[in-house]
Parts: sequence; structure tokens; C-alpha cells
Amino acid sequence: MPQAVIDNPVINSPFVEPLRHFRFNDDGITDQIDDGRRSSSYFIPIPRPKKKGKDAELNFGNEWTQDRIKENDFVNRIRARVSLWRSRDQLASTVTRTTQRLLEYWQNPDREKKLFFCQIEALETVIYLTEVAHKTGDDWLDNLIEDANQEANPGLLRIACKMATGAGKTVVMGMIVAWQALNKIANPQDARFADAFLFVTPGITIRDRLRVLLPNDPECYYRKLDLVPPDLLHELDKAKFVITNFHSFKRREKFNASKLTKEILTQGGDALLESEGEMVRRVCRGLGNKRNIIVLNDEAHHCYRHKVDGVEDELSGDERKEAQQREESARIWISGLEAVRRKTGIKALYDLSATPFFLRGSGYSEGILFPWVVSDFSLIDAIESGIVKVPRVPVADNAMTGQQPFYRDLWLRIRDDLPKKGRGSGTIGGEPKLPVVLEGALRSLYENYERYNERWLRNADAKSRGQTPPVFIVVCNNTNVSKLVFDYIGGWEKELPNGNSVAVPGKLPLFSNVKDGRFSNRPNTILVDSEQLESGESMSADFKKFASREIDEFKAEYRRRYPDRDPDKLTDEDLLREVLNTVGKPDKLGEQIKCVVSVSMLTEGWDANTVTHILGVRAFGTQLLCEQVVGRGLRRTSYAPAMQSVNVNGKPVEFLAFPAEYAEVYGVPFSFIPCSGSAKDPKPGPAPTRVRAIPDRAKECEITFPRIDGYRYEVPDGPLRPEFGAGSKFVLTTAHVPTKTENAPIVGASSIHTLDDLKSRRLREVSFLIAKLVLEKYFRADGETKTEAGHVHKFESEVQLWRFPEVLQITDRWLNECVTCKDDTFPQLLLLVQHAHSAADKIYQSIIPANAGPKHLLPIPKSYDTIGSTRHVDFDTVKPTMPTRPDRCHLSHVVADTESWEQKLAQTLEDDDMKNVICYVKNDQHLGLAIPYTVNGDRKNYLPDFIVKIDDGHGRADPLNLILEVTGDQDQAKKQAKVATAKTLWVPAVNNAGDWGRWAYLEITDPWNAKKVIQEFLATVRR
Repeated sequence: MPQAVIDNPVINSPFVEPLRHFRFNDDGITDQIDDGRRSSSYFIPIPRPKKKGKDAELNFGNEWTQDRIKENDFVNRIRARVSLWRSRDQLASTVTRTTQRLLEYWQNPDREKKLFFCQIEALETVIYLTEVAHKTGDDWLDNLIEDANQEANPGLLRIACKMATGAGKTVVMGMIVAWQALNKIANPQDARFADAFLFVTPGITIRDRLRVLLPNDPECYYRKLDLVPPDLLHELDKAKFVITNFHSFKRREKFNASKLTKEILTQGGDALLESEGEMVRRVCRGLGNKRNIIVLNDEAHHCYRHKVDGVEDELSGDERKEAQQREESARIWISGLEAVRRKTGIKALYDLSATPFFLRGSGYSEGILFPWVVSDFSLIDAIESGIVKVPRVPVADNAMTGQQPFYRDLWLRIRDDLPKKGRGSGTIGGEPKLPVVLEGALRSLYENYERYNERWLRNADAKSRGQTPPVFIVVCNNTNVSKLVFDYIGGWEKELPNGNSVAVPGKLPLFSNVKDGRFSNRPNTILVDSEQLESGESMSADFKKFASREIDEFKAEYRRRYPDRDPDKLTDEDLLREVLNTVGKPDKLGEQIKCVVSVSMLTEGWDANTVTHILGVRAFGTQLLCEQVVGRGLRRTSYAPAMQSVNVNGKPVEFLAFPAEYAEVYGVPFSFIPCSGSAKDPKPGPAPTRVRAIPDRAKECEITFPRIDGYRYEVPDGPLRPEFGAGSKFVLTTAHVPTKTENAPIVGASSIHTLDDLKSRRLREVSFLIAKLVLEKYFRADGETKTEAGHVHKFESEVQLWRFPEVLQITDRWLNECVTCKDDTFPQLLLLVQHAHSAADKIYQSIIPANAGPKHLLPIPKSYDTIGSTRHVDFDTVKPTMPTRPDRCHLSHVVADTESWEQKLAQTLEDDDMKNVICYVKNDQHLGLAIPYTVNGDRKNYLPDFIVKIDDGHGRADPLNLILEVTGDQDQAKKQAKVATAKTLWVPAVNNAGDWGRWAYLEITDPWNAKKVIQEFLATVRR
């Protein structure tokens, strides 16, 4: 039976647990949709037939019979237990307060940067095994994991999370770090947690990419992806981190010596090598004296120990060499971890991989899932949830001689006509002559690429918006084949009879590196293999000169990362590696690369999200290898969700999801979802726009602003008295109070573990804590000093400690008169940090109205980054944008939340008639002007729409900073609270401080009348 063709494979939202799935039958996937989540399972690999020749393998991967489907019983049992725990809402009684807070923070439905369900589920599973299982009678789970590790990894306790490529494994690693570190820092005595982390990767590409997991990295995920509540970010600075590639586990020679000297000194031993302890100390130096650390293995399928007396596959040629190389790498990796366990101790070891299977040559049956996998979000699940691109493969052609189209099983049809030896044994030169089927595949796939490229060019002048072209990758089996394909695509050098040579253009024009008879300064196609990285053969001196700015940027970054190394000693291969790793990234070395020809597999760390076409020119013995190579093209280009509709059993179902994106694949016998073949009119997701500060505009157009946490009043020095009313009431209820909690971030407070511990605290401690907090937040004496330049600098001096007795007395009154304890609650719950701050706010708000005399409103600056600026803005967006006028805005674009309103106001501000506008900027979370306000007792942050520097008659040297809000929902309670806070608190407080210029606030309800409203407002200001 022919396989089903599925028009839209996205049938679930990425943000909730999958609610439906495509049905499989003996012929493969169908277009029938079943309710419920798909069970975790995988396909048992088929043993290779003994029959030789092409026909023996032409049907590889098509036997989708039910007896080949193996249920992951262990994963499904854990999934069921975690789901039951989740549904019963048992957080408060089963996990620490820190864990509860993190889970609630990650799952908050109002999050702007929503996390995928699969990311949260992976963490829930790990948390369940660590904190919950022994409380729910599920100790048997730990026993099964221990048994699995005892057989394969004696002495190590590995826990693996299986997540499809592109599903966000790095994000999950950051969530593990936050969960472990914040728990350990909150309660150092809790032996379940650790605050020292060793990340191990398969190579330097991923090693460098994981720097985003360091809290001090400029692009750190904890801040950029909002993985940690802002008030806890600084706590991560107390943790220790080491990120390394597994090669560092290899014991090094202590000093250089000749071969003869080494033989004499060692006499066959390893006396010149580091000891195991020396190696571990070198690798783990950054962890200090920390013991029992957390290890996170990225792409952990590379880490295993060969099974003794296991399955021994019959391998030959390149396959045997690849298996031997994998075996040696795996041995170094696992042996290094065992050494770390012996010398330092490992608290827990978490594996993350899209393909945690044993490979050929491991001693295990090929394709068997690691038995310590505890959670699974497979590629098919990711496709159905729209998290990754859909690999779209050929399903038919007009030359089929069997059950498969030519370009699906390409290798089997061309392998006998391709060079076998590596470049070290023979050279490839002259005109590149490809087998006809391979050339047909290249041209066919290239023509489809041209359509993608044309669409990219049409997409609002993508190149001028800083976007990069779609990328075509070719994965070859050896260096000779890769050179042959590279010359065909990129061009080659033809020898002339007179001894000279001429550059011949490549056969695929968009990829050709030859222009006007010579090789281009900036090639469109690169060749990547180990020998190229050593020789720098693909990158000319002209290319490096043309990209000097980007190279300088890379050297500066290199200097920052490795202060003990000299970036000027970087080799050409370092720079070529940088080209490869920045394919698809604007303003970097690889931004304009359109085609990558590689030997064997591109590394897992290669995370270009612009790959649209993949051609495999090598053998693929299992679906595992297919998934690995296709994985290089799975990362989505756009993450802009939209409402979608899918027909389920004859009824339309709507949900929020990402529109389907596709990667066109030839030569990879991949059999998950065959979707429509190669589309004639490809429709990728919307291309993002890079919004950034333009350095040349900084002098005239930079806008700075204060970043504040709240407001306080300077009150007269006389006695304080409260005036309690309805707003002073505080009700404690079990609906909001957990049974476990973290300690309050106040100096000297001890940790709080359970309700019983909390209840045993003295009531006087509650009064003292809240009174102390009231003083620290609101009663500080201001002072000022002059700098050497003569400028006056204002500052906050010490807390007004002399007020403590009367504030304590007021606090006691508040506790007696205003606090109500409902069933099973008690006043000591006010020691919880959120309650304590709310109590301090209510007490302070009862004091201010009751005290006569002048009150001076002042802002409470943030404890860090007190000044925001347009100069730090640099992000991508798929929202509607408008290029800005160079003399009016520091940023390249205005981003519209409501397309017509924001852009109309921006046009007004850029109008020549608005001569008093000096500059402006559209505000959002990337700029970060936030006005703290309270509505219905909840503390929130309000981001107004625009900041405008305007000459209101005081001259351009003393501009008015006007905050503009474009709104039509002014009657809503939340909007009223925002506007009232901005007008009556934020603006007066900032102006009273006098450190950030003059500020005002104006609400625009009709952007088509904004010019008149602004001018009328300025007229009132001048009066």
C-alpha cells in the first residue's frame, strides 16, 4: 500500500501535553488521527541480510509491521506516574518550596517566553525521581534505574532524557541547573542537591555553545529565556561550573620529549602521563573543592562502555573505521566520568540526547534504547507539535523500478560509481564527473532550493533586513567524494596547456564560488572536513580580509572567553570553524554561506536554523543514522505561534501552535512522515527581523532611563502613626500557603523546611522580620556628595534604625488588628518571603496617609543595572516592523504589537512637522523600561509603548523625556492602575530624584490625532 500523504502534520500545541496523534499501521503512518498521547515506543532494527548486492537493501526502513514496534515500558510507566502526580496538584506536599516555585514559574500561563511541554515534562520526571518517588511508594523506579546502570555503567547512576533535535535540550539543562543549584543554596544540608556542575560535550562546538548556561555569560539562558525568577538570578552566581569536551579526559603528557627518551623513561609504562587524580584536578579545577557534583552529558549517545561478550557486528572498510573511532571516543568519555566519580564524587549524572541508542560496534544490538532513559519526546512527537521542521522526503517518481523512488535510496544506486579512497591515498582533480543519478538528485533538489531562495528574496527585501539565505547541506561518506561534489557545486580550477589555470564556475549558479573568471572573495559554498580545518583550504586571504570586522569580533570574543590565550595566534582552521558555526547568523563570518559540503556527519552542535535542503551521499544503515543527519535541518526558522485548526473525526479543533516548516530531504531513507514530496510553492514561516542599535546613531539618538523596583516617601522626622483600613487586611489561607518553602532572602534568617518547623517559630520573630523589612525598603535617609568633576551624586545612606521601635510597635498592631488566619494557617506563615514583602507594603501604605506634613516621593532603584539604554538592544522578531528614520531613532526598526497603532505613532514622531522631537524609541521587553505597579494586590510591571526625547522649550541640551502610551482600553481596571501609577508615582519619583533628567507621561487614545495631542500637551507643560 502507498504511504499516506499528510497535508498538515502539526496537530498539537507545543505548550501543552499532546492531545492527539497520527495512527500507525503495518504500512507505516496514516492520516488517521487518534485522541490521546502516543505511547513511547521505537522500531526494532532489522538485521542486515546476508545477500550481497543492491537489491538486498532497497527496501530498508519500510517494514513498519506491528511486531517491529517495541513499547518503552519503563518510560511509559514513569510517564503515567508523573502524569498522575501532576494531575493531583501535589506540589506543595511532595517537593521543596524552591522546586514548587520554579515549576509554577515555568508553567505560568502568562509567561511571555513560554516553555515547551516537553521541556517541562523532562524536568518533572527528574524531579519526581529525586523528590517525589519515595513519598508515593515508587521506590521501584530507582531500583530499575540502578539495575540498568549496574549492567552498563557500574558505579555510575545515569538518568537520560530523550528529546528530539530542536526541542530545546540546552534549555532543559539550564532548568536542571536552576532546580539543583537553587535548592542546594536555599538548604545546603539537603543531600539530594548540588551546586557544582560539570558539562561534558562531544566537541568544542557544543562546548562553546553551552556557555549560555553560565550565569555571567551575556547571552545566559537564565535571563534571556527567563528560566529563573529575577530575584533569584544572583543566587546562581554562588554555583560552580565547568564546561568541557570529553577529549579533556584524555591523560596528557607531563612534558615534551623525544620518542627514544619516552621509551627509556617509561619502559612501556605511562610514567610521562598525568595520573588519574592530576587529570581530574585539571578538568575540574573550576569547581574548586566541591564534591559530589552534578554531571550533564550533552549528546550522551556518544558515551558508553563496550559490552563484554556482547554482539560483534561484521564491519568492513569505512564502517569499521567509524565504529573504531566511536568506540575510542566513548571509552575516553566514560572512563573520564568514572575517574571523576572516584576522585570527586558524582551526585547525579543526567544524559540528554535525541538518539540515546547503542550504535553498531558497541557490543549491544544496534539501535537498542539506553535502558536508563526515563522520559521521551520523540521526533514524531516534536513534528506533530510543530516544534521542529518536517523532513519531507520523496514518495514517488516516474522512474521507480522498485518500491522506493530513486532519490530516497540514492546511495544504493550510486555507491559503486564513486571514489572509495580518502584524500591521503589519492587525489581528486580535473573536471568533477558525478554519477548521473547523483547529478540528477543535486539538480532536482537545487531547483527546489531556488524557489525557497526566491521567496526569501521577495520577503520584504530580506537581505537589507539582516536575514541570511536558506542553506543546502550535502553529507558525504569520505573526503574524495566530498571534494568531487564540492568542485561540481562550487567550481574548480582547470589546467590550461600553457601551464596556467582558469577558474570554472560551479554547475549550480547560486552556490558557485567563481565569478567573472575567478574565485570569489566571499564563497557561497564551503567544504568541511578534518583536513580542511587543518589547511584552511576553503578560505582565501581575500575572504579573510573582506570579513576582517567579523574576524576582529571573533577574536575579541575569544579574548574574553580565554583570557590566558593570544587570539592573534588563531589558525585558519579556527576561523573556518567559526565560518561553519555561524552559518545562518547575521553579521558573522558565515552569514552568506548557502551550501555546506561535509564529510560524514555534521556535528550535533551545528545549530543553523536556516537549513531547508539536505542531500545524503553516504550509507545509512539504520533509522538512527537517518535521524542524526536529518537532525541538522530540523531547527525551525520562526517561533511565532498562531491559532491553527485541524480536522479530528470530522470536527475542527483550534489550538495555538507553530505553522509547519519543512526541510526537503534526498538520499536519506527516512520514514517518519512523508509529507507531500517537494512542494512547488514552499511556504516557510515568516522571516524574523533583526532589531538592533545602530552604533553610528548613538551620539544623537541614544536614550537612557532609570530602572526602578518601587517607590518610597521621605516623611518628616516626627513620630509615625498608622491608619489601618480595608486595604490593610491580610488573610492567610491554605489555598495559597505551601507546606514547604525556601528561606526568605533576608540576612540572618534561617531556612524554613516544613509547616511544623515554621509553626514552631516565635511570633516575636514575625514582628521583627516584618518591621526590619519595612525599614530596609522604605525608611532610608538620602545624602549627596560631589564628584571630582563637580557633579552632585545622590545616594541612600543607612537605614533609619532609630525608627525601628515605633515601626515594630506599628507592626505588632497590624498583626493583631489586620491579619486573619483561616483553617490550618498561623501567623508564622508571614515569614515566607512573598508574604513578608506584602505585609511590609501594607504596613507602609497605612503609615504614609496618616502622617501630616510634606512627603517627598522617591524611586527605589534596582540593586543592579540601574540605568537602561537603547545601546544594548539586539534581537530578532517576527512581529510587524517598520524601518526607522536615522536621525530620529537609535534602533533599526519599530516593532508593533498592534500593527497600525504603533507604526502610525512612529510615523508621526518621524514627521518633519514634529521638529521638537529629538529622538524616540519603541519600548518592549528587550529595551526594558518597566514601571512597577500593583493591581488587586498583585505586583506587576508595566511596559509603556514609547519614550520620546522632546524639546519643550528648555533647549535640546535639557530635553523632556516623554513616555507615550498608545491605548484604547483605558476603562479597564488594569489599564487604569498602570496609567495612575505612571502619572502619580513613577514620573514624580524619578523627577524628584533628579538624576535622570525631566520626565512626563502622556496617553494617546487616537494615534491619528497624536500630533495635535502632543503639541497641546507641550503647550500646557510650557505654561
